[in-house]
Amino acid sequence: MKVDLFDFHLPEELIAQVPLIERAESRLMVLDKQTGELQHTIFKNIKEYLQPGDCLVLNDTRVLPARLFGVKEDTGAKIEVLLLKQVEGDKWETLVKPAKRVKEGTKIVFGDGALTAVCTGESDHGGRILEFLYEGIFYEVLEGLGEMPLPPYIKEQLDDQERYQTVYAKERGSAAAPTAGLHFTESLLEEIKAMGVHITFITLHVGLGTFRPVSAETIEDHEMHAEFYIMSEGTARLLNEVREQGGRIISVGTTSTRTLETIASENNGEFKAATGWTDIFIFPGYEFKGINGMITNFHLPKSTLIMLVSTLAGRENVLNAYNTAVKEKYRFFSFGDAMLII
Repeated sequence: MKVDLFDFHLPEELIAQVPLIERAESRLMVLDKQTGELQHTIFKNIKEYLQPGDCLVLNDTRVLPARLFGVKEDTGAKIEVLLLKQVEGDKWETLVKPAKRVKEGTKIVFGDGALTAVCTGESDHGGRILEFLYEGIFYEVLEGLGEMPLPPYIKEQLDDQERYQTVYAKERGSAAAPTAGLHFTESLLEEIKAMGVHITFITLHVGLGTFRPVSAETIEDHEMHAEFYIMSEGTARLLNEVREQGGRIISVGTTSTRTLETIASENNGEFKAATGWTDIFIFPGYEFKGINGMITNFHLPKSTLIMLVSTLAGRENVLNAYNTAVKEKYRFFSFGDAMLII
């Protein structure tokens, strides 16, 4: 299947650069996956489309302030470091700029020396393995020195870094936010619970591969990045009960979707407590085994994310919805508006 089948025209001015002042005031497009019918509303009205017995599954990953600015100890040359994932202990896989200045044995100093790193080797795709040295708790040091790694299409600086976190973010480890969840407020979640809708959490640490464009001409030739996930025993039990009682499982975001589908696919449609890495690639032809609906943002043309959404709702329905979103001037990508597919 050709990647070009998932292309659409997106004017650059529709790429949201900053979040709305009020999270739940973003627009919401509701797409009926059977008929393709569209409705337009505000995100806080999502309650009108949920039913008692349904279950929302949210990703509680927390974005690390993973961009660090330091200097080479010997020359003072400026080095930018982006943490990708923890390898073991204090060793991390990173991207560094300029990479040619960082070789094995290079020492980098951050801040006033509260954090230093030594390059211990190279990783795939030109990355570097850095071993960090510090006193105290690493994540607390990182909070004081690091910046939020916003997606490459966002050019504005973020005044409040918490706006690139969901209100329920807890488990540190992501290089990017699970952005479908950015629309929820604590009060909206409480109102949804009060309706008799279940709310539960999984964890999937989003990697920067989520922004990697599909360079292959055909979908089948694209290689997905792997991301770490966790599902607890309690969440697995609840999801199985919801399904048995006829409730709908609605994933919040493509990250939750990939986690649920990975686990359901490996267990004949059932949910079980699990921890591991997933590189599942969902594109048309795949049959969903875990979810009935999804809340998601509007994604990049020709991305693996629009392919996933098209698998759930049909390619023609999704492209019609996206073209309508462009015409109606919806806001796109991480800080943009939302879609409910039900």
